[in-house]
Amino acid sequence: MTGNIRLATARVGDLAAVMRVMDAAFEPAYGEAWSGAQLLTLFALPSARVCIAWDGEQPCGFSAARLAGPESELLLLAVDPTWRGRGIGRLLMQDWQSWATAQGADEYFLEMRADNDAAHLYSRTGFSEVGRRAAYYRGNDGVMRDAITMRRTQTVTGNQ
Repeated sequence: MTGNIRLATARVGDLAAVMRVMDAAFEPAYGEAWSGAQLLTLFALPSARVCIAWDGEQPCGFSAARLAGPESELLLLAVDPTWRGRGIGRLLMQDWQSWATAQGADEYFLEMRADNDAAHLYSRTGFSEVGRRAAYYRGNDGVMRDAITMRRTQTVTGNQ
């Protein structure tokens, strides 16, 4: 289902395309979307990467992650609702972890609000809950929501 999707490291010139996906994918009530200025800070960090998914000339998803020693954290993952259910989120997760592994990471973390529909994607890609912060996020709707920290450790294969 993802046959026409291509992934590429986003550049500053792709900011408008990333923001189009952000605006479509993030529900304003939760207040999770980043501003263009916040995203621009990632482009300047050598330890961070924004990856954008394209369907032809249309941006359809993106991820943003950073490295901290042997750990990598997924900061944002978004798929435009028009393209959901086609495996793009899974591709972006795989791309993030491949990039981080190539940079020396062997542990992967993410944090999300407890009622985030992406929980099933994260579980299917090997992440499990390792922590919870009660009433951590306050959405634009005023509702307090728990934060869940999830972790995945690089699987080592072969003889030891």
